[in-house]
Amino acid sequence: MNNSRRDLLKFAGISAAAAAVTGCSAVAGGASNTASDTQTAAGKLLGKHQVVIIGGGWGGLTVAKELKKIDSKFDVTIIEKNESFMSCPFSNANLGGLDGVNLSMLTHDYAQAVERNGYSMLQTSVTGIDRVNKVVHTCKGAVGYDILVLAPGIAYNYKEQFPTWSDDKIAKARRLAPGALIPGAEHIVLERMVKNMDDGDVIITVPSGKFRCPPAPFERASMIANYMKKEGIEGKVIILNETASIAKGAAFKESWNEVNNGMVEHRDNCRIIDVDFDKKEITYGQIVYKDEDDTEGVKTTKTIKYSVFNLIPHNMSNPVIEMSGVATTPDAFMKVKMATSAEKPVSFQTQSDASVYAVGDVVGHAIPPSGQTAIWSGKECAKEIAHVLHGKSYSVASSLPYKSANVCYSMVNGNPEEGIMVNHEFMVAGPVIGSKGSVPKGDEANNKFRSTGLGKATRDWYRGAMRDLFN
Repeated sequence: MNNSRRDLLKFAGISAAAAAVTGCSAVAGGASNTASDTQTAAGKLLGKHQVVIIGGGWGGLTVAKELKKIDSKFDVTIIEKNESFMSCPFSNANLGGLDGVNLSMLTHDYAQAVERNGYSMLQTSVTGIDRVNKVVHTCKGAVGYDILVLAPGIAYNYKEQFPTWSDDKIAKARRLAPGALIPGAEHIVLERMVKNMDDGDVIITVPSGKFRCPPAPFERASMIANYMKKEGIEGKVIILNETASIAKGAAFKESWNEVNNGMVEHRDNCRIIDVDFDKKEITYGQIVYKDEDDTEGVKTTKTIKYSVFNLIPHNMSNPVIEMSGVATTPDAFMKVKMATSAEKPVSFQTQSDASVYAVGDVVGHAIPPSGQTAIWSGKECAKEIAHVLHGKSYSVASSLPYKSANVCYSMVNGNPEEGIMVNHEFMVAGPVIGSKGSVPKGDEANNKFRSTGLGKATRDWYRGAMRDLFN
């Protein structure tokens, strides 16, 4: 093992990136409002805007930018709890140790987006939503709206997955086995753990149900395996999947077999029973089925040790959705139910309230939760809202079917850099937007899913998305 190089990587860049995540000044206020007044009491109305967007992620930023592009006179503000933006898409490339990729590349200041695109931003947390009076309550005060957009992203549902765990144990899991599907400190923690690790296994869990970016755990396994191989770290990356489903399955399996040489091991139908974070031991149950006709299977219980544990818990809608009181699906994720009518068969307007819209991970449409989907849906949502503000009608169905609404790339190799992709077509599917995906061969000449061309396309896509959001 190349210890001297490894030791340098343990410290280089991490502290600077951490400062970038937490050190930006809050960006707030607007042309005629006092939303930046941090001394205002929480109950006092700070101001009112035509459109208030909760969440400054991929979807929220897109809605704000597109509205101002459509009509610069629109009064738009974003309420965002974080002081700066960090991207989950492309973050696995950082864990893989790819050349030139670091945490600062994933981090952006909101000030740039606010200045260039003309909307305003209030950096604070939402504490309540009063839809009757059209007011959002925050830690810094209340903000009125004509139209509200819910784009808050996800939360982790530890309580549903581990009902016997105490709050202290859940807090310990967050510290010692970060999920790293929510932007912020947990990405820094996971990178530190991977780059500080000695020989041993890395365990990654894949939750059942809907979760943010279905290919993410599998790309992460490929990239961590790439880093371990690059640094001479002995061990495996073991994926404990609650189901047998693998997004882009054939493409990932190809790379695991041919690039990682058995270093990535995928285990189907595994549910975590308990974790001893002090001993670094995981106890899980696995059901093994003989064939497709076997509906019962054989259950075994196993205990394994780990060096690094990436526990990706069950996902759910951010608590802002429950605060809003809009109707949600009865499952544990609680997706927002979307409006539908003969005139507008599909919409980003919520079923509960004509003044409230939703984009991103929380929407009740049957479309994959991804960065590219958030951008596409953000643009369509902005068109819908702009037409309402201009007293006109618009149907999202008019833009469907859309053949490449979601193009999602995953890195699978670092030397050479190779990627895979999936392409989704979106269409009207009853009362929701549906999708159909395909995974093309990136290297048709050699009949391979992965290719260096798709590796380059992954980097190009990320750079383009950041320009789309911040320029």
